[in-house]
Amino acid sequence: MKRLARDVILLALATGISRVFGLFRDMTIADRFGAGAAYDAFLIAFFLPHFLRRLLAEGALSTAFIPAYTDALVTDRDADRLASNVLSLLLVLFPGVVAAGVILAPYYLPFLATGFPPDKLRLSIHLAQVLFPFIALVGFAAVFMGILNAHHRFFPAAAAPVMFNLGMIGGALLAPRFSPPILGLAVGALVGGAGQLLFQVPALIRIGFRFRFTLLPLHPGVRQMGRLMAPAVLGLAVTQVNLLVDNKLASYLGTGAISSLQYAMRLFQLPLGMFAVSIATALLPRLSRAVARGDDREFAAQLRQGIEGGMFLLLPAMVGLYAVGHEVIALLFQHGSFTPGDTLRTTQILYFYIIGILPYGLVYAFTRAFYALGRTGIPLLASTGAVAANVAFDLLLVGPLGARGLALATAISGIVNAAILGTALARRIEFDWAALGKIVIGCGILYAGVIGVKAGMRTLPLGAETFGAILAGVAIYIGYARVTGLLRLVSRGQTE
Repeated sequence: MKRLARDVILLALATGISRVFGLFRDMTIADRFGAGAAYDAFLIAFFLPHFLRRLLAEGALSTAFIPAYTDALVTDRDADRLASNVLSLLLVLFPGVVAAGVILAPYYLPFLATGFPPDKLRLSIHLAQVLFPFIALVGFAAVFMGILNAHHRFFPAAAAPVMFNLGMIGGALLAPRFSPPILGLAVGALVGGAGQLLFQVPALIRIGFRFRFTLLPLHPGVRQMGRLMAPAVLGLAVTQVNLLVDNKLASYLGTGAISSLQYAMRLFQLPLGMFAVSIATALLPRLSRAVARGDDREFAAQLRQGIEGGMFLLLPAMVGLYAVGHEVIALLFQHGSFTPGDTLRTTQILYFYIIGILPYGLVYAFTRAFYALGRTGIPLLASTGAVAANVAFDLLLVGPLGARGLALATAISGIVNAAILGTALARRIEFDWAALGKIVIGCGILYAGVIGVKAGMRTLPLGAETFGAILAGVAIYIGYARVTGLLRLVSRGQTE
């Protein structure tokens, strides 16, 4: 249990570093492009490469690879041979995927952005053709990440996205050298993707991994991955329908709607990336080992600690982000081309996204449990129900609430997904409701403290007020957690 807590802390640290660079990336983009037409076009162009990255690379591929690779490690089979086989298959497959994406861009982009005027659509098509090789770079990086995570080398894989963010920052800063300037951002994404891949190579060498080109599509490990990956691909594909519908509807809401949704989404994803993904990443190899050994008690104990640790971190993150969301957006983005009106619109969207932070955090943990068990059909069912809810509420809410309605529909979709998964997993979860009560009380104290600090620091510069409120909130919550014993949720997996 202590080792899980240590790994989560290391992952959160690495992810936090990456997210800080991600914020610098978004600040630079906001300064250069604001919430305008060019960035709208870039986001739509990046939709399909990002979708395939989630589907084939960092999502289903990585999630299916880790249990199969871990099983090979536990049973003393040739795990490196399996990894080499998977990488060799990707070397054969990805050139065709990239070529198809480049050739078909003029045909699928009009479907993704039906509300775009012709000049904006042409720009999106050009950017998509430049961006599509990104999928191959992050595909290989995802397998590298899976190998390192299976060996409990979490830090290098979690820190690798820093290189992607640096590439994007460089592309935004050098944008005036390109024509159109937004092309610099696309080139920066490719450079960053290559950096994310290469950053992990030294760690792979240190654990003794050696690549050997091997094409054995019927290898037992590959077949095991196929059984896990097929439902996972379907589940993630269904989930990505949410983004597709959101983008299509947002394309009708005028210039800046897609960009504002994206800026708000970045802050919504910040606690998820730092905490929920870190916990889920550390959990999956452990849950997979427990299943491989037939240890149901260890499986339940690890899962419980992951869930309680997620609640311990995500609930105060929700409350804190609600308390200082407007100030954070103004501080990060309101400069250059990003106007006070953009800040207000992005803040209003963020408030609705915040509702979904805890549900989506639970989904990360629940799905890893099902993948470790090899029961990938249930996450597919849950994703399908969540997408149905998202589409229904998108259509219901976009009229009265605009982009805010799309954010609220996303949050409701996460609640539906978490409810289905949690219900199906209920008999394996040993949950401490008293601990949840302590967390909720702590969040109330945190909110009151942050609001009080903000009120007392109104005359100070925005940066001082914002950082002062955040630091006060962190100090209040940690102090409360130490007094009540809540810190044991993440350090020992128990409460007083």
